[in-house]
Amino acid sequence: MQINRLFEIIYILLNKKSVTAQELAEHFEVSRRTIYRDIDILCESGIPIYTNKGKGGGICLLENYVLNKSVLTDQEQADILAALQGLNATIPSDRGQILSKLDSLFGNKNTDWIEVDFSNWSSREEDKLKFQQIKDSILNHKVIQFHYYSSYGKETFRVLEPAKLIFKGQAWYLLGFCREKQDIRYFKISRIQKLFVTEEGFEPRPLDAATENHSEASLPSSLPPTQELLLKVNPSMAYRIYDEFPASAITRDSDGNFLIHTHMPAGVWLYGYLMSYEDQLELLEPVDIRNELIAKYKNALGKYKL
Repeated sequence: MQINRLFEIIYILLNKKSVTAQELAEHFEVSRRTIYRDIDILCESGIPIYTNKGKGGGICLLENYVLNKSVLTDQEQADILAALQGLNATIPSDRGQILSKLDSLFGNKNTDWIEVDFSNWSSREEDKLKFQQIKDSILNHKVIQFHYYSSYGKETFRVLEPAKLIFKGQAWYLLGFCREKQDIRYFKISRIQKLFVTEEGFEPRPLDAATENHSEASLPSSLPPTQELLLKVNPSMAYRIYDEFPASAITRDSDGNFLIHTHMPAGVWLYGYLMSYEDQLELLEPVDIRNELIAKYKNALGKYKL
């Protein structure tokens, strides 16, 4: 308890620069005599604390002491604070307290210039809870169970030894050892439902080099094969085109339409994605997928016969 109080006294002095013994005594709910003993211990430990008597006086910490003793450069300190500022998704509840302490240690650097939030605009509390459960299961090496909905529209029950969270391609994925497949697998977190963290522990398994690279080649067991496509898209969809495709895949025809040469995952998901462009997209190639897309449009139209 005393060790925690000693550290907090230092943080208070870093933040307030000067504080009275009475204020510290009231904050920690101890006597002033106890506070003075704590101050003596800190001084004996080499912490440069001094007192100013009279009106406006108090207990102070020598200015710039911690910063001058830091082994980090100004740029390294700024980089650490910027990185921490961007961790909304991983430590939403702890970030403010940690930032406050590091701000003081590093001399009140400005951390308000950046904010990174990986959640979608309609983020719900249950989504945050799911993320926190996965994070805790990884750190505590606990087996998890969940229902998973694949890109083929199939629902499966999985038991997983979670290894790490990965943000890739504008989405969060969970990497772990799937006991059903007896292999390392990726799972898109938005498709994980009915998550349950068990009390069963496990020994973390080594991840092979191919998995560590997180390349598309390392995902064949979780993602369907890709299909080469040629799309023609109306210019009004420019905002989506530049969000969803690399510039190298985009050209324009004589009418100003976008022509997109790309590869996309085959399967049920592909048709839903193409149809999300409504009448602003035409699939030119390949012919078999074009014909299947036409059939799906006809089937949809059949549900709206007057």
